[in-house]
Amino acid sequence: MSNIIEIKGLNKSFKDVKAVRDLSLKVREGELFAFLGVNGAGKSTTINIICGQLAKDSGSVIIDGCDIENRLDEVKGKLGVVFQSSVLDKSLSVKDNLESRAALYGIHGEEFEARLAELCELLEFSDILKRSVGKLSGGQRRRIDIARALLHKPKILILDEPTTGLDPQTRKLLWSVVSELRKKENMTVFLTTHYMEEAAEADYVVIIDSGSISAEGSPLELKNKYTGDFITLYSADEAQVRALDVEYEKIRDAYRILVPNTAAATELIIAHPELFKDYEITKGKMDDVFLAVTGKRLSGGEEK
Repeated sequence: MSNIIEIKGLNKSFKDVKAVRDLSLKVREGELFAFLGVNGAGKSTTINIICGQLAKDSGSVIIDGCDIENRLDEVKGKLGVVFQSSVLDKSLSVKDNLESRAALYGIHGEEFEARLAELCELLEFSDILKRSVGKLSGGQRRRIDIARALLHKPKILILDEPTTGLDPQTRKLLWSVVSELRKKENMTVFLTTHYMEEAAEADYVVIIDSGSISAEGSPLELKNKYTGDFITLYSADEAQVRALDVEYEKIRDAYRILVPNTAAATELIIAHPELFKDYEITKGKMDDVFLAVTGKRLSGGEEK
């Protein structure tokens, strides 16, 4: 599998603030790549450089073999971008918004109508084509944002916090569409998100903090490295749990015990069979990884 994005030694400063510091990363073709960090970590700066909206100070950015330094127009044709804030014209209808955008890619007439029909079916918005964007709900507007990004069948779809504030139904539709495009067209997806359950589905994760990479790997690799396993123990009293002399926390009607790994969990259970009658073992979550790496919480669209 070849690399479709290669960034080496990328730097960007705004006066005294170093937004991106010697950033190097690779994204493989067809993968779901999650780029995580709190607000101000350097995610949006990196995306704006990739898209050619912001000049870098130094370093190189290669997109599908094209250097953005001298082949930016080619690069833009390979990218579809869904920004955090909608870029649609609220005064125009859904169809007019998409038609004017398609024209920038030389998509007109029957070709546009055919592509519009495909996207209407994919994203389920044929019933709102004549409605002005200003009268759409947040979920409806997000569908059109995505349709706009997909008009020219890009090789890379950049999703910058695409589901923040969306209803569960629209979030589910968005991810089913992304999954289908990855399967059918081998589309690469570059994702930033505050929802750790979305990051947990990624093929590869990079965590950025203060403009630099703090950790990277597959979700499983990161969980194994930065978190342990958890035993959720039911039907026990706190004195018994405390006597185990392990780290734990009380959650609703149970206790959550932290152990380094599954082997340690097994040893603990074998040593105290009378206590472990009703329990379950789970891996740490991406929230735990993010907290361990950055010392900050990141969940559900807000920093904590």
